[in-house]
Amino acid sequence: MENESELFRMILDHVLRRIDLTEAEQAHFVSVLKIRRLLPRQYLVQQGEVCKYESYVCKGFLRSFYVDEKGNEHTLHFAMEDWWISDSMSLHLQVPATRNIVALEASTLIQIEKTALEQLYLDVPAFERFWRIMEQKAAIAQDQRILNAISMTGAERYEALIAKYPTLEQRLPQRHIASYLGITPVFLSQIRKNRSGIKEV
Repeated sequence: MENESELFRMILDHVLRRIDLTEAEQAHFVSVLKIRRLLPRQYLVQQGEVCKYESYVCKGFLRSFYVDEKGNEHTLHFAMEDWWISDSMSLHLQVPATRNIVALEASTLIQIEKTALEQLYLDVPAFERFWRIMEQKAAIAQDQRILNAISMTGAERYEALIAKYPTLEQRLPQRHIASYLGITPVFLSQIRKNRSGIKEV
């Protein structure tokens, strides 16, 4: 099990790659963080409850998904090491979450509560810039995903996803990858079969 100092070093390294902080500011940041550990299949956020934290993944893999009225699951996002995950709308507006976030592996997270985050903006203004950088990155990724959904075939979207995240197939079950891509598991199976056939030629 990782010790606290190692975990806090991970998140500090992540932050310091994007903004500069004094030693005192780093210590203040660490003082408002909480460590949370999840078991596989344990929920970080459940649909209908209010999301209270931004969560940074030190170790593990999480999936964000929506359950429709028919009980079908729709994979929205996933998060692995060195990523953040939350239900942003629920967190910022303090309204019930529209998604579930569940650990697929034993996961170690570092969390910052909404009120602590807002106070951090006042105490250490550089964090306003940090979150702007992170939100811009997330917005660009979301725009690209929408564009891919419009302009690419299911097979092309799959190829682009696996090229970007080579370890994804080992960590996210096929049915969830299919859901994320907006295709059926049967179609994904066919894409993968065709892909392996091409490789063998």
